[in-house]
Amino acid sequence: MTRFTTAATLAASLLLTGAAVAQDKYTVALDGTFAPHAMPKLGGGIEGFNVDLANLIGERLGVEMDIVATQFSGILPGLQAGTYDFVVAPTTITEERASNLLFSEGYLNTDFLFLVGNDAPEITDMKEFEGKVIAVNKGSVYDSWARELAEEIGWTVESYGTNTDAVQAVVSGRAYANVAGSTVSAWAAQKNPNVKPSYLFSTGKVWGMPFRKDDAELRATIEPVIECMKIDGTIAELHEKWFGSVPADGSAAVTPVSGFGEPGYEGYVDDGHTPSC
Repeated sequence: MTRFTTAATLAASLLLTGAAVAQDKYTVALDGTFAPHAMPKLGGGIEGFNVDLANLIGERLGVEMDIVATQFSGILPGLQAGTYDFVVAPTTITEERASNLLFSEGYLNTDFLFLVGNDAPEITDMKEFEGKVIAVNKGSVYDSWARELAEEIGWTVESYGTNTDAVQAVVSGRAYANVAGSTVSAWAAQKNPNVKPSYLFSTGKVWGMPFRKDDAELRATIEPVIECMKIDGTIAELHEKWFGSVPADGSAAVTPVSGFGEPGYEGYVDDGHTPSC
């Protein structure tokens, strides 16, 4: 099966697994300034890895995807309030989040990459950030992670409404470094000659799509599509298009997971569901 899977074929497959499409439009949310996952494009609208991913899910299900671009800090509360059906923004699966939300299986690995000014010395240990100001996207996992380490490392964390603003804080000298996902930081460094990649922190975590706790049926509708896109190479194609590299063998981008959700986290259900196209 190729990425041009017909909506009819996929719908039939979903019906066989007991997951039926319940509506003809989904309202989903992402951070429209989180390049290269979502960003403004010339002529209006947004583009990026997660924009393509969301639209392809809609195409395969034969439904309209109403993609709302907003600040990340308001996305998960908006999901809980019923404003969005599910979230297509890159969202790191954590124990805390999994206790309040259902997650799809991971579709990308996420490590943390620091950006510093071009004249900054090489950083080989996080403790070298002691006494520095670290800029983060407000409400993101990088925000909470950096604050949890503030006392241990001795850095000061400042939160900004968008990651673009956080990077700009480094450029302007208001912060020493910005920390975000490795794909986002690598993209920002390519586009901004005033910053460069610095220390890489490996997390072992993945990005998944959040759903409300009571919406297992919707997760069971969306997750098989994600799995098929791993199997047929669609997510790998998007990875090359937006990140400029082939995903590693065994990475979340190319490895479907049995059951529903991400193993090891609350909400994972191993019910015999086997990924297929």
